[in-house]
Amino acid sequence: MALHQSLQQKLLQKLSPQQIQLMKLLQVPTAQLEERIKEEMEENPALEQSEDGHEDEFEGKDEFESSDDDFEPDGSEDEYDNIDISEYVQDGDDDIGDYKLRDENYPEQDDSRVMPHKVETSFNELMLQQLGMLKLNEQQQKIAEQVVGSLDDDGYLRREISSIIDDLAFRQNVNTNEEEISEIILQIQQFDPPGVCARNLQECLLLQLERKLDQGVHVELAMKVLEKYFDEFTKKHYEKIQKGLDLNDEQLRAIINQIIKLNPKPGGNVGDENKGENYVIPDFFIVNNVGKLELSLNSKNAPDLRISEGYRDMLKDYEKGTKKDKRQKEAVLFIKQKIDSAKWFIDAIKQRQNTLLNTMEAIMNYQYDFFLTGDETELRPMILKDIAERTNLDISTVSRVANSKFVQTEFGTYRLKFFFSESLQTDSGEEVSTREVKKILTDLIGEESKKHPYSDEKLTEMLQEKGYNIARRTVAKYREQLNIPVARLRKIL
Repeated sequence: MALHQSLQQKLLQKLSPQQIQLMKLLQVPTAQLEERIKEEMEENPALEQSEDGHEDEFEGKDEFESSDDDFEPDGSEDEYDNIDISEYVQDGDDDIGDYKLRDENYPEQDDSRVMPHKVETSFNELMLQQLGMLKLNEQQQKIAEQVVGSLDDDGYLRREISSIIDDLAFRQNVNTNEEEISEIILQIQQFDPPGVCARNLQECLLLQLERKLDQGVHVELAMKVLEKYFDEFTKKHYEKIQKGLDLNDEQLRAIINQIIKLNPKPGGNVGDENKGENYVIPDFFIVNNVGKLELSLNSKNAPDLRISEGYRDMLKDYEKGTKKDKRQKEAVLFIKQKIDSAKWFIDAIKQRQNTLLNTMEAIMNYQYDFFLTGDETELRPMILKDIAERTNLDISTVSRVANSKFVQTEFGTYRLKFFFSESLQTDSGEEVSTREVKKILTDLIGEESKKHPYSDEKLTEMLQEKGYNIARRTVAKYREQLNIPVARLRKIL
């Protein structure tokens, strides 16, 4: 066999760190952007909130650029994140963290156009409040706080105990063992909401049933089912359970009813018990001004960020110096790294604003009639590609914007992905949005006699009479997507 060598060229697309940062920022909704910016400022002291609202004079200037020859570090730039530069910081730089003490981090906004955000106790805060009720010594308190801090958003402890032991040893100099941590876990498992601090779904459900043991024999039977036949229950192999525990039909129904009432995500509902009282912070506002639509971005998306004056002064002072020893060179490299990182973040925030506005403007213009009238039948078929072509953005970028953002209109607040739908053709060859068909389907079912509800066949026939080319299986699919039951379950005698 002959071996051949050949030279080939391949075009590979690699995202820069700035592009990756922008992609991540695009996914952040307005309600969480403030927290994201605070995190960045805490990690990078060269970034701060502007108080006067003026544009950062540092941006775009190269007056602080230094020759690479000035810096000859022994290792990579990442080493300098831990350098102590306190001796290079002037007295006034203690003000860097002052933004944490103020509420007016963002420009004032017209309250009539912003939906209020409900203040609630977070899951972590609730856990810590209950932790304060336990009688623990200093070591136990640190262990308990570490366990609570390891709970995920759903309330589960999915971190291995051995990893928690390592965390406590390395980060807090606390030496403990599996037995001591397990005892703390048992105490936290008695917290509210029931089921928290479970290691898996089975344990989560059993913890909840344990609180109900005084409510009758069906609770005890439900615990037996989850202890001995958990896999069978999740796969709905009820006959095997019924035979194994010698249950009659009534007992099985009562057991199933007990289990399905349990909460598989005990942490996920904290601060969200009454969803009707929760509010969405819109990312965009669309106003109908005498027949002309006007789009604006929630001002929380446009914070005034700037480079810290303290860091600028440090770099200027260094430039004035003549002799530069190794430590000074390392310190100034650290400063430059932080300033560059801050500039990247400020630029990414501005690019985020432009991308959001461009995407929403394209959606508004595409669905102009809907935003004027609020009539869902006016919605045009629209897919991600349509907006990507209008904005010259990647489809993935449009998807990131559409999946997590909201727009407030005079007709209500909508997720952006609400406006995307496939198309269906009418008898006349016109393409209409599937959302339009679903709206008509909902109206037909809403107007039916509940003594004689329409079957899927009848609904298909009625839609076809209105000129929509649609199959019965498609009608059934749309009905299911709308969470509308079949005709026999809609019937009222």
